[in-house]
Formats: sequence, structure tokens, C-alpha cells
Amino acid sequence: MPDAVVIGGGIGGLTAAAALSKAGWSVTVCERAPSLEPVGSGIAVAPNALAALDTIGAGDDVRRLSVMQGEAGLRRSDGRWLVRTSAEVARARFGDPTVLMLRTTLVDIIASRVPEGALRLGTTVEAVDPATGRVSTSGGDLTADLVVAADGIHSKIREALFPDHPGVTYSGVTSWRIVSPYAGAHTLSGGESWGRGTVFGVMPLAGDQVYCYATAPVPPGGGADKAAEKAELLRLFGGWHAPIPELVAAAPLDRLLRLDIHALARPLPALHAGRVVLLGDAAHAMTPNLGQGACQAIEDAVVLAAVADRAGPAGYTEARLARTSALMRRSRSICRLTRWSNPLAVRARDTAMALSGRLSPDVTLRSFDEVFTWRPPRA
Repeated sequence: MPDAVVIGGGIGGLTAAAALSKAGWSVTVCERAPSLEPVGSGIAVAPNALAALDTIGAGDDVRRLSVMQGEAGLRRSDGRWLVRTSAEVARARFGDPTVLMLRTTLVDIIASRVPEGALRLGTTVEAVDPATGRVSTSGGDLTADLVVAADGIHSKIREALFPDHPGVTYSGVTSWRIVSPYAGAHTLSGGESWGRGTVFGVMPLAGDQVYCYATAPVPPGGGADKAAEKAELLRLFGGWHAPIPELVAAAPLDRLLRLDIHALARPLPALHAGRVVLLGDAAHAMTPNLGQGACQAIEDAVVLAAVADRAGPAGYTEARLARTSALMRRSRSICRLTRWSNPLAVRARDTAMALSGRLSPDVTLRSFDEVFTWRPPRA
């Protein structure tokens, strides 16, 4: 039985461990944190990620948490629709919903598919030798036929494998994420509202909760003073359409998180070196504008499990590099569009989107065809 060491116990790393184990690998997961506490609050699991989760038997557990219904799309800050569709139309087109859920819940679902004893918490990886597969950790050395570096956006393994790559850079926008209580959350329209350089997203969750995210072009840093961050959100979005001000005002301080958005400046030349493969944010950190960061990590994991035995790390790069590079570029392009603040430019942008939506009502859904219709390869 071949051995695999997974570095990182996030969504991508845990999915890789579950998928590789199901494919016949002996797996060890090294996670430096003492417990599985995912960064972030909410997450959107798109149809492509649901198809990937089906390969480890987790898809239906996620589908059961789907609550979004009715209208969804893109609006202006005053509530006027620019592009509109519905959750029902989207589900009919792609065969699955986009499930909005707490990140912690998704981690728990995936972790339950990881073999007992495979997860080593409080274990820091200090060095990796791509030629031999030797992994030096705070708990001793391991040797693997395959090393999966899922160590996040600031991956030390990526830096060691590709020292000449510029790595991640600040995208120019900071994000805030909150989870607010809201009676009848499932009745809310989901989607985003765009302003002058600012974005606010509303995502209904199960249990009368709403996951919200916001972005604005501000200098990086901050986040320690939760009360100050909430006051900043009210300043930025307090005059926007309902229920945005209400959701911000109702957000408990312990459910508010500020994260500066960093992304890779350009795609990597490969997603592997020797026995080591990069997965998730370590491989293709992208801005969140497509909602595909975690979804692509899940795709990575099941593709790796399908090709590792017959094609090895090089086959993984061949299967994943083109797709993830294209999504990185597309997401960054949308991020730049959201940063427009000149009133004339914003008006032109909004007019063009509204006109496009009227001429072709399914324009938004069609733009996601190549993303959402992806299906995992056969092992």
C-alpha cells in the first residue's frame, strides 16, 4: 500500500486524505494547530464541488443543508437588480444547488471521512525533500511516496519548491465576514450588491442564520478591534438597501472576521516537484470573486486521488494547472471590476450589466457553465 503525507488539515487537505484513503493509500495528515478550527465563517459549495464530494460519500450530507430559494443575482447598493435569476433555475441548469453553509460544518463532514488515526494535530512540518519524500516534522520524520502540500495561501512548501515565483500579493481589497441571526433567513434573496468600489454579499443559511461578506478597497491590516470593524461596516454599508444594514447591526462581534485578500500574482509553472504536489490555496490562491477557492481545493483532492497511481504528480499538474490558472485570472479580473469607484465608470459598468441581463436573462448562469458542469475523472 503506497504512503501519502498530507500537510494541512483544512478543507483541501482533509478531502485529499479521504479521497486518497478510499483509493487505497495509507494516509497521514499533519496539522500544526491543536484542533480543526477553519479560518472563515461561511462557504458556498458549488455544483462542481458537490460532484467531487460525491466521490468520498459526502455530497448528500452537504446537499441536505441547502436552503437558498427564490431570486438571486446582482444588485446595486440601492437594491435595484442588475442581473437576476433564481436558485431553482440554477439548480435545473446545473443539476445541483449551490449550498451555502458554515465552514466548520463542511470541515466536520469531510473529517468524518478521514480514517481514524490518520490526523496528527499539533504537528508542524519543518522541511520536505521532494526527491525522497522525506517529511521532517515536530513529531519525527516521515517518508512518503506522495506528499500533498495543502498548507494554505502562505505556503512554505510552495516557497521552497518555487523560490523564484513572486508568491501572493495584496489584491487591493479587504474582506469582512459575518454570520447574523435572521428570522426567516431562507426567504431572503441571495447574491451580491455592488457599489463604488464596495461589495456586499448575502447568503441564507440553515437555522435562521445569514452569512454575509463585504469587500472594500482599504489598506491592509487591522481586525483586532471587532467593535471598530463593525463600526466601519456600518459606515460603509449602513445606507444600502434592506436587509444589509440590519444584518450588519445584528452581527455578534464574535462572528465577525476581517481578512485582507491576497492571491497569487500569477499561476505557478507546475503544481508539483518530485514527489510533492501543491493543493488548494498553496497551489492557486485566488480572489474570492468566483466563490471557487475551496471548491477548487476539493476538485484538486479528488483528481489527485484518481490520477496519482497511474500518472503520478506530473499527471496531477497536467490535469489541474490549466483549469485552476484560468479561474485565477478570471477571478482577479472580476475583483478589479468591483474596485471601480469613479462614478462615471461605475454607472457605465452597471448599465452594461443591466442591459446584458435584459437581453440575455441567463447570461450569469451561462458564464458559469464551464465552472459548474465539471465532473471528476474516473479512478
